[in-house]
Amino acid sequence: MNEKIELTILMPCLNEAETLQICIQKAQLFLEQNKVKGEVCIADNGSTDNSIKIAEKLGARVIHIEKKGYGSALIGGIKKSQGTYVIMGDADDSYDFSNLMPFLEKLREGNQLVMGNRFKGGVSPGAMPWLHKYIGNPVLSFIGRLFFHPPCGDFHCGLRGFDRQSILDLNLVTSGMEFASEMVVKASLDGLKITEVPTTLVPDGRSRPPHLRSWRDGWRHLRFMALYKPLHLFFFPGLLMLLIGGLTSLSMIITPYKIFGYPAGQQRLLYMSALFIVGLQFIEFGGFARYLIALKLPASKNKWLDLFLKYYTLETGLLAGVGFIITGTLLFFIAFGYWGTQHFGGLDNTLTMRWVVPSVTFLIVGVQIIGNSLFLSCMQMLFPEESNKQ
Repeated sequence: MNEKIELTILMPCLNEAETLQICIQKAQLFLEQNKVKGEVCIADNGSTDNSIKIAEKLGARVIHIEKKGYGSALIGGIKKSQGTYVIMGDADDSYDFSNLMPFLEKLREGNQLVMGNRFKGGVSPGAMPWLHKYIGNPVLSFIGRLFFHPPCGDFHCGLRGFDRQSILDLNLVTSGMEFASEMVVKASLDGLKITEVPTTLVPDGRSRPPHLRSWRDGWRHLRFMALYKPLHLFFFPGLLMLLIGGLTSLSMIITPYKIFGYPAGQQRLLYMSALFIVGLQFIEFGGFARYLIALKLPASKNKWLDLFLKYYTLETGLLAGVGFIITGTLLFFIAFGYWGTQHFGGLDNTLTMRWVVPSVTFLIVGVQIIGNSLFLSCMQMLFPEESNKQ
């Protein structure tokens, strides 16, 4: 049966009785008029109105999804769909299910994800709040294109088509509205063939407010994209902190409590050393996060990850960590020896801090590097098959 059905038209549903009937009828009309072998599926997420009865009466297949959330409903619906291709869209009558041929044609051409673009197709007055139209969608779409480079200008269009198996292979997991971003982000990282077609958006036909919550859901989209770009979130900020903290500390050690020739108190050396430690930790976090993403999406591997995995091994980590610990210990004994010359009495902090702060910093960094290299080694042992693919 799976091979006979070319297209599944999938609609997530949570109490959409007001508009579900017209959406199903438009989808069925599209299949009939274009002689497409397909099905209309409703991924019901716990409706308490007449949505299920309406769908069943019209001959749509109802898929019951217990786990709550927009993403959960769609993930469950995609898994139980029978079509080679799936076109998903909201059941609020804001998208035209009778005009899906541009999506299907692009899928037949071999594209694996076909995004709708409401800004190219047209947004009717009142169909999209001004905050979404002029700020939310453009900003998030810009960030998405900047980070992941997909050829689509409307990251969050709810009407999109895709090759079912290709999307299943991405192992989508988010339960909320950020599912829309997850699909595009993972498809881009995994190298899927993506394109877009213009589509229209009209005011939905419901009398109740939409499920979407602007600030909460916008933040979830932004958070997801940031976490899937760990080099920008962790690595590069960490590198900047490490360079500022390291070079400034070195300047203050060489020329006592002067930052590149300008007077500075000894407390600043402590803060700059802390910045160096935090910067190093951010760099390591970025590398680990990028490695974990590549385990799930091997096609997303890049030169930065290659360099990180080449030089950050257990052996190099242990050697580097031991080197830092030895250096920190030597600096401690230098400071201790100076204290001895003062007969273990009062000390001039202006001199001792130049040795004590770097000593503590090197000891912390040494332990940090050893611990993190052991952690990376544990991850590689837990996922040996995936690690060998890297």
